[in-house]
Amino acid sequence: MQFIPLGILFLLTIILFYYKTIYDAVRERLRIYHFLSKFEGPTALPLVGNLYLVNIFDISQLVDQVMLLAVHYCKQGCGMIRLWIGPVPMLAVITPEYAKEILESNEVITKADEYEILFPWLGTGLLTSTGDKWRQRRKMLTPAFHFKVLNSFLAVHDYQAKVFLDQIKCHADNGKEVDLGPYIKRMALDIICETSMGATVDAQNNHDHQYVESVRRLSEIAFLWIIYPWIKLKPIWYLSGYGGEWDRHLKIVTDFTKNVIEEKWDEYQKYQLGAEKKDERSMAFLDLLLQLRSEGLMNEEDIREEVDTFMFEGHDTTAASMGWTLWCMAHHPDVQEKVIEEVDRIFGSSDRDCTNDDLKQMKYLEKCLKESLRMFPSVPFFGRKVEKDTVINGSFLPKGVRIVIVPLVLQRNPLLFDNPHQYNPENFSEEKMSARHAYADVPFSAGPRNCIGQKFAMMEEKAVISWFFRRYRVTASQEFERNKILPELIVKSSMGFPLTVHHRMDNK
Repeated sequence: MQFIPLGILFLLTIILFYYKTIYDAVRERLRIYHFLSKFEGPTALPLVGNLYLVNIFDISQLVDQVMLLAVHYCKQGCGMIRLWIGPVPMLAVITPEYAKEILESNEVITKADEYEILFPWLGTGLLTSTGDKWRQRRKMLTPAFHFKVLNSFLAVHDYQAKVFLDQIKCHADNGKEVDLGPYIKRMALDIICETSMGATVDAQNNHDHQYVESVRRLSEIAFLWIIYPWIKLKPIWYLSGYGGEWDRHLKIVTDFTKNVIEEKWDEYQKYQLGAEKKDERSMAFLDLLLQLRSEGLMNEEDIREEVDTFMFEGHDTTAASMGWTLWCMAHHPDVQEKVIEEVDRIFGSSDRDCTNDDLKQMKYLEKCLKESLRMFPSVPFFGRKVEKDTVINGSFLPKGVRIVIVPLVLQRNPLLFDNPHQYNPENFSEEKMSARHAYADVPFSAGPRNCIGQKFAMMEEKAVISWFFRRYRVTASQEFERNKILPELIVKSSMGFPLTVHHRMDNK
């Protein structure tokens, strides 16, 4: 009997503990609901929230549905709209004024919980870290993107671009369409691998390389984890087979990176000891990380997560941008001819490599690349989490709310762009750009968390696309609008990029 009071006390303690937890959760939920009710937004249903408005099983329809919703509320003068994605409270930014305040904020810099799936792969590298760690990493890594370093990558861009041209040569002039997407992606992967690690997977010549397939599959599974809430439950995650597949591909990718880092670390140490000369082909990004490791500022895992971050962010994004650019060119032959004229004006009929001065002269091609990024931004959304009560542009944002900025919403808004669904490089003329809000176009994000590699990406894309049009033209038989946007982790195309390639007979 003497144990009964202790048992009762223990039981009461458990009840009181959970009561407080439940009470606090309900109180916090009601608080969020109260403040979100001050924002305009579509009616939410219990449990599913606003998911009834979209077909999550056919994401090719998602962009059109989101655009209609955003334009409707933008016309009513809303800067942000209230959404419930299932039980998750969210504010979607639909005007550049609010986008500026959010993206420039030094308070709202923590990525949303949807990025959690990437932690086992990318750790808390520059993409996913927050607070002091992010600030410190950003400061340490910035020197790796100095213009002198970027200029040294031009040789890699040139070499891999020429491999790409040779790879598709067999498809030229046969009158048949070929999906250029996989070719572009393999080229972009070789470029980022060599420039970030000083190594190569030789994906362009080795289409069955395990690393190539594993990166592709990890991206696909991560997106499924984000959009289907039930997959997040561990039993379903593994019973569905996704969990086991994720673990298998994750090991392949991280083991590959670790092995390359260790090889480069051995080389670095021998060089430091003067045992051998430094390999001139060693790339500056990994060199910088190894130097930070030697100074005790980073360990092996820190380096791996940053290298894997740049491997992931630096190839799918540029590949998507280049693919969509060629798709747009094929459907706008007048634009394509202007690009060819510019390329010929710079290079003539020579096969010489690109220089930085050449890239600076590609003014019209730069407009074309920026316009394809306006219509088809490589990153479909930027998510933030409000970690403490914040006021943005006069609006009170309670702790616990997630904020999402969708570049497509801003960049195809008819109130910001004339004929927003029409490809028009002149949207990036000096006159047009000066007349609109700077945050109407944010494909690389903006503010303190803008893409550190955006100059690298633009240099790569200019070099590759200029090489392409030095040798080829493209046409398309499929209608422009039939190729739907699939807003996965990186924007994809529903059809790939089926194009007919023609040798330029006028420049042989």
